[in-house]
Amino acid sequence: MGLHIRFAAPVVQFDTYAREWREHYEQNAYALRDPIIAWGFSASGASRWSDLPVPDPFGILTEAAAFGLRYGVAVSAGPLKSRSIGGTARDDREFTDSEIEQISDIIGRLHELTEPPESLTKAQIEALRCIAAGDRHAAAAASLGITESAFKARLISVRERLNARTTAEALQKAKDYRLL
Repeated sequence: MGLHIRFAAPVVQFDTYAREWREHYEQNAYALRDPIIAWGFSASGASRWSDLPVPDPFGILTEAAAFGLRYGVAVSAGPLKSRSIGGTARDDREFTDSEIEQISDIIGRLHELTEPPESLTKAQIEALRCIAAGDRHAAAAASLGITESAFKARLISVRERLNARTTAEALQKAKDYRLL
């Protein structure tokens, strides 16, 4: 599952398929040719793998079946500029409509919960840039012409905005979201 795929890379990615399949998938660069991903960028909603209306000229789904991933569901949520695409598979039977609805709801909720902010304030960006440059709080505050407590307040606000526990995590998220 890739959440909020922007600029060809997801903001958050989960991969719980078997190690053997993941390694095979990566060694063959299947992400560039995966019919599930192609469908996910061309449609939204859910589709059984057996019903995907896109071609699979490289036989990726056939190879997946050899690894026990015989029946699957693809789910695509969100706008094209920040699309989330997920897939789940099993080896014993097709997913029921009820199961597909549950999977779609889960991926939709994960998409909403991980929605990155569109922007940061100028003050928040300045504070993060000071931290990225290695400035200590007192030095950063002085360079911005504000008090140290005002600088710390900016860092608190950016952590809250980015749902980050630490300033380092906020800085990394801001970079990942391309807000800096």
